[in-house]
Amino acid sequence: MVDNKHFNATPDAVPYYSPTIIITETHIHFLTTALTLLLPPLLALYIHRDYKAFISLGPGGTPSTPLGYLKTKLLSLICLRDPLRPIAIPPHFRPQQGYFSSPHALPPRKGPRPLVAGIAPQRQQTQKSYATVYERLVASLRGLARDPRNRLVERTSCFEKHSSGLFTCMPITRTCGGEICHVHPSDGSLHLTLHPSDARVLLERGWGERHPLARGGWCRRFVPKEFVLVYAARSEAEVDVVMRIVAASVWWVSGIDVHGDDAGPRRRSQDVEAVGVAMAGKEVECWACKVSACGGGNKMEKMTGDA
Repeated sequence: MVDNKHFNATPDAVPYYSPTIIITETHIHFLTTALTLLLPPLLALYIHRDYKAFISLGPGGTPSTPLGYLKTKLLSLICLRDPLRPIAIPPHFRPQQGYFSSPHALPPRKGPRPLVAGIAPQRQQTQKSYATVYERLVASLRGLARDPRNRLVERTSCFEKHSSGLFTCMPITRTCGGEICHVHPSDGSLHLTLHPSDARVLLERGWGERHPLARGGWCRRFVPKEFVLVYAARSEAEVDVVMRIVAASVWWVSGIDVHGDDAGPRRRSQDVEAVGVAMAGKEVECWACKVSACGGGNKMEKMTGDA
């Protein structure tokens, strides 16, 4: 007996059958062959384009060679996934307060963040400095080095090896050979080291981001945990802001406030100096150079270049 509630018995009713897709061994063999033939050229095309993108970043801490490219690809496996996430400051960290007295010590940077690519080298791809703005930045950095009270010198960057940077003669916080910062002539950006609190202000106000390898631990053999990229200045007014960030880096690495006393020696941060004393005698990490920045060492290279 047929239940009319569930079956409409009309003369034209035709049973519905869903089609069944049968994957045969021939189909599997065809797909396997196609993947075998297509994957190698697609992979080679990807590697070719990715390698050209790596070379386009220019010279830096990693050689622009196939071996250097392979090194960066391996390092990419351990990179920071969010370079805009601030560095956590443990309660026992001293000093808790950085050079900037408040989060509003820096004005907010106008506009969107620039596009940044690469690990070593790490370079800014958009919103680069104009030549005149870059020259103003270089002149300001050299002005800091000319003042003997700041105890700074210009030498070839210990991190970059292809551009110049500022070094302190009396480091109290470990960086590579006492390096304060270095500039990139290709885009006008800078790399430098900041107190974690100042790095947080930098990120929140939109003036930079953390280096991909600035995660501490084993990665300290490459860069310090507090290593950041400062975006290129787009105007002379922004050069003044960037120089305030450089002053914070000088304070963190050497304890000297370049905006301190007008006469006599610059004020030194006793808190930061205490960090240096506490670290004295500990094992020097791989990225820390043992050669004093103010005696002998690397051949100086000019900061100037095509911006």
